[in-house]
Order: sequence, then structure tokens, then C-alpha cells
Amino acid sequence: MADNLVGRLRLPAELRHPLFWICALLYLFSCVNRYWANWHLPASINSHLGDLLNLPLELTLVLWVMRRFYFRQPSFVLPVSWIVATWLVDALWFELLMPYFKPSMTADWLDVVAYALGGLVFWRWMNRPART
Repeated sequence: MADNLVGRLRLPAELRHPLFWICALLYLFSCVNRYWANWHLPASINSHLGDLLNLPLELTLVLWVMRRFYFRQPSFVLPVSWIVATWLVDALWFELLMPYFKPSMTADWLDVVAYALGGLVFWRWMNRPART
């Protein structure tokens, strides 16, 4: 059985997390719906699903990069201050600055709440030391 694993590509632990895959698939579904399929879903799903999934996806990729290329420690977890800072930067960028410079975008305080909930999901269930 070990012979079958020789030469196989194995994803890093962060990218094998079931919640990462659920978030990625839901985000893909959201993008397909928004730009191609245009299924008639409730407004809350159309408007806030991508924002909810943004921080878990973004922070998982940051965690992977920091573990592999900077700290080189599989036990490294992102400090809460980094999660809060990412939430703050995303909220300010997408809900304050971008609508100011691009009038087709709208600022929505519920998006800021969705970013925060996504950050909580990442902090609670995804920001754990890697299992090898």
C-alpha cells in the first residue's frame, strides 16, 4: 500500500482541512451563480456568502505561506491580532475605499459582519497546528 503513495502529490495540511474545501466549493458556487448561472437565491446568500467565505480562504492561504516559507514551523498558528487586522483591512478596503473610488460598488455594513463571522470561523476551527 505504501508503494501507491510514492511520487504522489500531497497537499499541505492547511489545504486539506475539510472547512477549507467546503469554503472553496461554496465560494466557487457563489461566483458561478453571480457571473454565469444567475440562479434566483435569497438575497442574503447572493450578497453575503462571498464575504463570509473570504477570510477563511484568505487566512488559510496566509497560514500556509507563513508555515512553509517564513517560520518553517507546522505548529505555527496565526495570532488573533493578525486575524483582526485582516478583517479590518478587508472591511476598510472593500466597504469604505472601493465604493468611494468605484461607484458601481456599494458599501454594506452587513458585509463587515460577514467578514467578522468568517474570521471567527477561521479562528475557532481552522487556525490549529498542522497534523502531519
